[in-house]
Amino acid sequence: MLGGVRPPIASLVVLLLMVAALTVIGLDGIPTSGVPQAVLNGEQQIAADTALSIRSSIDAEASAVRRTADAYPATSTSTPTTTLKALTAARKAALGGALLDRRTGKLLAAGGRTVPLTGVDIARTASGPDTIPPRLVTSGGTRQLLYFAKVTLPAQDDPDQDQAPSRADRQLLLVVSEALPALTAYGEGRTAQVLDASGKALATAVRGTASETAAHSGLSAAAARAANGSRAGTGASGTLLGTTTGSRRTVAGWAQVASATGSGATDDLGLVVLTSRAAPATTTAADYSRFALKTAGTLAMVALWLGLALYFLVQQPLLRLYLSAGRLARGVTGAGPTERAELSRPVPVHGFGELARIGRALESLRGQLLGESGPQQFPARRAPGYRALAVVGVVAVACWALPMIFLLNRADAATAVPAPVLADQQARTEIATQRIRQSLDQSYTDLSEAAASLPGRSRAAQTEVLRQSLADHKQYRSLYLLNRSGGTTLRVGDTPLRTLVHVPGGGGITTVNTSGRIPAIAAYAQVRPGKGQAPAAGVVLFGEIDVKALNSLLPRPKLGNVWVTDADEKVLAASVGYRAFQSLPDPGLTRLARATQGAPGTTGTATSAVHNTSSGPSVDAAAPLAQSGPTARLGWHVVTAEPAAALQIPAVQAQQRTMLAGILGLAVSALCLGWLYVVVIRPLRAVAVLVERLAGGDRRTVLHPVNHDEIGSVTRSLELVRQVLAERDRAARSGRAAGPFRPPRENTHQR
Repeated sequence: MLGGVRPPIASLVVLLLMVAALTVIGLDGIPTSGVPQAVLNGEQQIAADTALSIRSSIDAEASAVRRTADAYPATSTSTPTTTLKALTAARKAALGGALLDRRTGKLLAAGGRTVPLTGVDIARTASGPDTIPPRLVTSGGTRQLLYFAKVTLPAQDDPDQDQAPSRADRQLLLVVSEALPALTAYGEGRTAQVLDASGKALATAVRGTASETAAHSGLSAAAARAANGSRAGTGASGTLLGTTTGSRRTVAGWAQVASATGSGATDDLGLVVLTSRAAPATTTAADYSRFALKTAGTLAMVALWLGLALYFLVQQPLLRLYLSAGRLARGVTGAGPTERAELSRPVPVHGFGELARIGRALESLRGQLLGESGPQQFPARRAPGYRALAVVGVVAVACWALPMIFLLNRADAATAVPAPVLADQQARTEIATQRIRQSLDQSYTDLSEAAASLPGRSRAAQTEVLRQSLADHKQYRSLYLLNRSGGTTLRVGDTPLRTLVHVPGGGGITTVNTSGRIPAIAAYAQVRPGKGQAPAAGVVLFGEIDVKALNSLLPRPKLGNVWVTDADEKVLAASVGYRAFQSLPDPGLTRLARATQGAPGTTGTATSAVHNTSSGPSVDAAAPLAQSGPTARLGWHVVTAEPAAALQIPAVQAQQRTMLAGILGLAVSALCLGWLYVVVIRPLRAVAVLVERLAGGDRRTVLHPVNHDEIGSVTRSLELVRQVLAERDRAARSGRAAGPFRPPRENTHQR
């Protein structure tokens, strides 16, 4: 099916013309006016990142409420009032709390603001699974979140009951009301909102000066409709375009506050995050259509020239040679006068190179069959053949393709990336920094709670507390206590990678090692016994944080590679494979990380830049990890790098599609001409050598046809000629009469 001379030549022409057409379609289809698609995508991802932060905060708070309820040391003297006070005392964000009977829904204790329970089916909620998702309710015209946890108190006598008390444990339901998590807008001039299912803004944050609010432009209602139109609980997101003011247009992104990977605690809340900002719209469109037509027309002319050259220099001469060889074979094998007359017709020599050599050798063989000449030797030096023609064809296409790949439509790193895209990368880096900081802060908070519960307990009870804490917090790989001399007195989980020799004071996050294969990052908190309590087995509780858990927080769509570095710009965690404590992969990233440090004693600021790398422009950003809290003294940074080629930037798209057209053209020409070389040129070279040997007197080498195509037919014809000549030579050596075969006279044949 792939043999013969016609398929590769036809395929070469057709495929090159297709590449020319794709060049026109690809370059002409680049949108170069209005708001770039990269800006729309960036706003969508910022909304999705903000929604993820809110969802993580709600999930963490719901888990904390349940964990506090599970860890409450209830006794037979615990009352609903004392239990509620103990469970909500440490919850600074709690607006109010309530304890209800899980079976009847009766209110047993309340504290703080009145918890709005209207519309909440307590019995049905309590009878469900232990993990109860939060609810969004309205109280006093404001929206609040209700968090639930099941509490079990030991049975006790109820003096208000006349009948004998029941000795069954009391099953209670804890309800804590809190405001929505704090909302932060990232990026100058950006507005962020949390909407309910109807599009009402529940929280709004503005950074800098926003030109127009999303509510005034009608984007809030449009975002709510788009979110409601998506399947609930899928983490869907999208973009919207607002009004145009001068040369700027409002760009908005929306995202559901829901899990995209499965059922989550926030899926039924119906919350939507909407972010918006005014972005400059491109008014002067770059015209790539004229360039596309010129380059496509040039390639089409090259394709037609190659097709005609191969048709007249290879295909037609080969077909004529095929007919001549067939006539010669019929002349030596046929018994009738018509077949023998074929030998009287000279073999025409067509083309050049191998075909010309075969034609001349066939003519010599015809003379030998007629007895007009003997074996003929051919010169060893050959003129350039069809292999050189194939190389010329590849070079001709390469002259078109190489400028497309390396020279034309090159994106300038300084001007190709629009300023809003660079600002969005910086904003997303700040959001990633907040997400990592929240995770580390939560790790420290959880460890502090565990440390506060250790004094006054037996060693076995302390071990059980640490085991339960390790099971509840997947970010830890081990928990251990150190004494004043730095010795480990109690440990659960894996063996620590490394421990500190000098026990630190206070609490926070620290790196235990500065070299090695795996960074040892740990949260630590002092274990201080209360008044009248026995001291714990150690003085400092450490929780070694699994770097894999930290790495899992870093990847985000269209954010590129993400690294967490220490104060010396050495990598501690990354979204891609890395070696611990190695330098950042590009010096520009290191300079960017250092630029975030700011003046001594300050927290530093986020920054961004476009760097020109070996693979093209890269949109990079860096931000200090913490401005306050347990991670503030670390001096860590978060650095991101997204290749501009992964963003839908018109200048970069033009470069990519121009390069792709050049690569396709070069690949197609190399493939088809290589195909022609394998099925035509290489067999022709082999046949040319064999037929010249045959014409030179070699009657022993058998000519085996390899392919069932024109060259195979020529080879079979030559093998028949070889057999006739070999039989004639054997007859001459044995003394038999074997005169030269002569065709009959033309007039005799006519009669």
